[in-house]
Amino acid sequence: MIVFWLFMLCADLIVPTVMIFYGRKFMKAPPKNINASFGYRTDRSMKNQDTWDFAHRYCGKLWYRCGSVMLLPSAAALLFVLGRDIGAIGSTGLIVAGVQLVVMLGTLFPVEAALKRPFDDSGLRRERPM
Repeated sequence: MIVFWLFMLCADLIVPTVMIFYGRKFMKAPPKNINASFGYRTDRSMKNQDTWDFAHRYCGKLWYRCGSVMLLPSAAALLFVLGRDIGAIGSTGLIVAGVQLVVMLGTLFPVEAALKRPFDDSGLRRERPM
């Protein structure tokens, strides 16, 4: 049982760790070229290089914060089922992973909202009022 518990612990730490790693990476250096295979890829973020860079930096900040906040509670949740049966460990691990994925995918909404503020629908920066 301890082997399965360790497996679930490692599995449940993947999402927050990836969010922290790529969040930091995207904040400092977004992918150089707009592409359809890697990075924060939505219609709005791929309009031009300016929207691409903005979206990655904004998403990077969110991912870094969310991943950092989720890391310890994810591990702590599994401490409650240490030594329990495989069903309890598996169910807890699945719930933790589900919450993590909801948080990760949920970052789409604030990033898209943030993109709408400085950019119009064609990806051009809005004029600032004086």
